[in-house]
Amino acid sequence: MIVGGEVTVPGDKSITHRALLLAALSGGRCRLASPLAAGDTRSTAAALRSLGVKVGPLVEGRPVSVVGGGLRPFRPARGALNCHNSGTTARLLLGLLSGHDFESRLTGDRSLRRRPMARVTEPLGKMGAAITAAEGGRLPIAVRGGALKPLEWRSPVASAQVKTTLFFAGLVGGVAVSVTEPVISRDHTERLLRLLGVRVSVEGTTTSVEPPEALPAFDGEIPGDISSAAYLVAAGVLAESGEVVVRNVGINPTRAGFLRALERMGATIDVNDRWVSLGEPGATLVARPGPLSFLVVEPHEVPSMVDEIPLLACLASRAEGLSVFRGVGELRVKESDRLALVAANLAALGVAARTEGDTLFVEGAQAPPRGRVVTAGDHRLAMAFATLGVIPGAAVELDDTRSVAISYPNFFRDLASVLHAS
Repeated sequence: MIVGGEVTVPGDKSITHRALLLAALSGGRCRLASPLAAGDTRSTAAALRSLGVKVGPLVEGRPVSVVGGGLRPFRPARGALNCHNSGTTARLLLGLLSGHDFESRLTGDRSLRRRPMARVTEPLGKMGAAITAAEGGRLPIAVRGGALKPLEWRSPVASAQVKTTLFFAGLVGGVAVSVTEPVISRDHTERLLRLLGVRVSVEGTTTSVEPPEALPAFDGEIPGDISSAAYLVAAGVLAESGEVVVRNVGINPTRAGFLRALERMGATIDVNDRWVSLGEPGATLVARPGPLSFLVVEPHEVPSMVDEIPLLACLASRAEGLSVFRGVGELRVKESDRLALVAANLAALGVAARTEGDTLFVEGAQAPPRGRVVTAGDHRLAMAFATLGVIPGAAVELDDTRSVAISYPNFFRDLASVLHAS
């Protein structure tokens, strides 16, 4: 297989969510170029509209306009806010709604209703929000906000969603919030807040945010999503010859663990044309094929590459030696039990893969992968195993491909555009 061509991936999902929500809290009209126009971010935009915020349509290739209404802009929605498959939408909205003095209800699809919410509802309750959840602290959830108290929270997990949810509650509640994590998670929220003049301090693994009196309106371009770019980069690494160029990719250090892992595996990745937008560093990535060696991932590294672990496991199946991913238990509570499914699907393709507790082991294989993959409606699994299926002689059948619309609607088109028969 020969690769070649240039691709610009969609806007970063995490940053699009945060920029939309902060724009809603601003003091005027905001214009966001290159937002991700996909299922998850459309859930956030639709929820904001239901809460009375003026948000333009999310359309691929077009900027979106948001008219902010100040730090407490919401009015009661007529019905439950359906977050569909988006955990980010649900958690971050819970933070913002905790500072509004009315009751709101949030729900989602079957997958989202299985995902843990207690990691945010517990600290929000300590701030003063009245929250009623389904069994196990899951959706559907009712939240009645109001006057909130300052919070110093020690999170048992390193989670940017937990951290951001609590910071957002502090913004609308007008109170200071500090979050201590086991290790620092991705910092997109902190970068946007600093850009808007909010006082943010970091000491060790503790991040603190002081509430501002107001947020200014802002414009900017959303960087391309490194989690989406990763699949095209991987295709370039797995090829026999050629190169893949992926433009305008965000390379925030707290998200770029995938690139550092590839470097340790021996992959050839060039990082060119660096720039900054919305406080986020970006660049053009150039990936070329080459032999891969085994990878060892330690727990402190996982937050910087958590979304790319399934893809790295697929790459490890083509590497020489035994790869070990330690401390990846968080994958069990994503859109699916990614940890169990990665191991089971690799085994179904003829790869020696297994889990022990929160550790994943993958032995490199020589034979091309052949078999059927169960995605459980998880976009990351579908894209990771589709990428593995590009190697010569592979026959990887996905049980479902529709889930990719959650984060990368044109994934299969872009992947096909860089593949050329040898």
